Amino acid sequence: MEEIKKIIANMIYNAISSNEITLEDIEDKIETPKDKKNGDFAYPCFNLAKILRNSPINIANQIKEKIVLDEKISKVEVVNGFLNFYLNSESIANDVLKEIVKKGEDYGKTDEGKGINIIVEYSSPNIAKPFHLGHFRNTVLGKALYDLYENLGYHVIGINHLGDWGRQFGLLIEGYNRFKDEYNLENNPLEALSDIYTRINKLAKEDESIIDIARENFKKLENGDKELYELWKEFREISLKEYNRIYDVLKSRFDSYNGEAFYNDKMQEVIDILDKKGVLKDSQGAKIVEVGDNMPPCIILKSDGTTIYATRDLAAILYRARTYDFTKCIYITATEQILHFKQVFEVAKYLVDEKYQKGLTHVSYGMIRLKTGKMSTREGNVVYVNDLLEEAIKKSKDIIINKNPNLENIDLVSKQIGIGALIFNYLKSGKNKDIIFDLDETLRFDGETGPYVQYTYVRTKSILEKVGFDINNIDVYKIDLGLLKEIQEVDLIKSLEKFESIIRKAANEYEPSILSRYLIDVATQFSRFYNECSVANLEDENLKYARCILVYATSIVIKRGLSILGIDCPEKM
Repeated sequence: MEEIKKIIANMIYNAISSNEITLEDIEDKIETPKDKKNGDFAYPCFNLAKILRNSPINIANQIKEKIVLDEKISKVEVVNGFLNFYLNSESIANDVLKEIVKKGEDYGKTDEGKGINIIVEYSSPNIAKPFHLGHFRNTVLGKALYDLYENLGYHVIGINHLGDWGRQFGLLIEGYNRFKDEYNLENNPLEALSDIYTRINKLAKEDESIIDIARENFKKLENGDKELYELWKEFREISLKEYNRIYDVLKSRFDSYNGEAFYNDKMQEVIDILDKKGVLKDSQGAKIVEVGDNMPPCIILKSDGTTIYATRDLAAILYRARTYDFTKCIYITATEQILHFKQVFEVAKYLVDEKYQKGLTHVSYGMIRLKTGKMSTREGNVVYVNDLLEEAIKKSKDIIINKNPNLENIDLVSKQIGIGALIFNYLKSGKNKDIIFDLDETLRFDGETGPYVQYTYVRTKSILEKVGFDINNIDVYKIDLGLLKEIQEVDLIKSLEKFESIIRKAANEYEPSILSRYLIDVATQFSRFYNECSVANLEDENLKYARCILVYATSIVIKRGLSILGIDCPEKM
C-alpha cells in the first residue's frame, strides 16, 4: 500500500497549499485505522491546527472539498478531525493480484538495499558444547533477519562469531586431561565434552587451585602452545561438524565462521590505538576505557594481562569495517548482554569512522527458561536442540499417521511440520519476550501455530488441484478480477497487498514476529474466504477463475513468508 499512501499524501498536500508542511510529513502521519468502518487509511488533521490556524474538523472538511479522487480511492469521509480514505476494491483487486501473478515467488522482493552491506552476526554458540535451546532462538531469529534484509535487496553477510576462545577453554582442557579416559569421544563427542566441562566446573567450586590452572592453560593457549592449540583445534572441528548439521536443518547461512580466536592476533592493534588516543587507563592493574558516568568502564585487559570478550569484539568491529564496509552491523544476543554492547559500541568510536560506529546495532532477545528455571551448561540442565528436533518430528509423524495414514512422503512432511512448528513458535512472539519452554504447547497443531499456516497453504493447493487450475495456462489479463467484491475477498486481497510493507517493517524493527503474525492473519482471512465463498462448485466460470487467482496469490504469499522464516511448506498433509 506504499504507492497508495503516496497518492493520498499528494491529494492532501495539493489541497493544503502550505509551505510549512512537507509531502513527507503528511505521508508519515497516514495510518491504518483499527476499525475497518473508518476506511483503509486515515489522516489526522490535528497537527495542521497551528499551521492553518483552524480546528481539525474544519481543516478536514476544507481538505475534503478540494480533493480530486484518484481511481484507486472510492470515497473520503471526515470523522472527528480525521480524513478517512476508502479504496476502490475493483482497482485494488486488479493491481494486487496481477502483480502477484506477474512476480510469482518474487512477490514482495525489492532492490531498495542494492549496494548496501549489512552484517548479521547470529547463532554464535560456545564450541565444545551441544547446541541447546538458547542457541535455537538466536539462530532462527538471525536467519529470519538475514532473509528479511536479503529480500529487500541488501547484500547480507552472515557471521557466526563462534565462542571459541577464553578462560573456559583453559578449564575444559584441564577437565579433558583429567577425565578423557572415562569417555568414548567417538560417539556423541559434544555431549562428552559438555559433561567434562560440567564436572570440572563443579570441581573448581570445591578446589580454587583448578581456576589458577585454567588461567595458566589459557595463557599458554594465547601464547601459541602447540599441544594445547591442537587440542583446542580438535574441539572446534568436532563442534562445527555437529553445528553445521543443525544449521542445514534450520536453513541458516553463514559467510564467515570467524569467532573470537580469529581476533587473537588483532587485539594488540586495538590496545595500541586506544593507548595512542589517550583513553586507555590503569585501574587496579587492569586496562580500561571510561564510557560515561552512567556505565561502568569497559575492561580491555584484565590484571593478569589476558583479554576478554570486549577486546575481541572491538577487534572484530575494526576488521569488519575494513573488510565489509558495512552500513549496519547487527549483533543478535540475549538481553543479558545489553550493557556489554553499550560499552563496546561506545569504545568503538575511538577505532572506526562515525558511519561504522553509528551502524553498530544490538538486537536483544528474551530468555528461554525451563519450567524448573534458567538453563545452565555449567549446571548441566539444558535442552539439546538435536533431541528437540527429533522429538518434534516424531510427534508430528504420530499426528499425521492418525489423521492421514496413507500420505505419501510422510517422513518428509513430518520433518517439515515438526521443524516448522518449532521455528514458528519462537518467531511468533516479540523477540524481547521471555519464553517458558513447553514442548506440548510448542507442537500444538491448532490455533496460531506454524502447522496452521502450513495447512492453509496445503488447502490452497488442494483447491486449485480440484478445479484443475494451472496459472501457467491462464491469461490473467482476460480475467475480470473486479468480480471479487465480497467482503471476505476484499479483506484477503488487502492483506496480500501488505506483504512487501510487512517485510520492510519486520526488517526495520528487527522483529520477525511482525511477519509471523501477518501470516497468521492471512491464514485466518483465507479461512473466512474459503468458508463463505465457493470456488470449485461455481457455475460462473469468470468468477471461478477470479477466485482461483486469489487462492493462487494467497499460496504465493504464505509460501514466501514461511520461507523467509526458514519454514518449508508441504504440498499435502
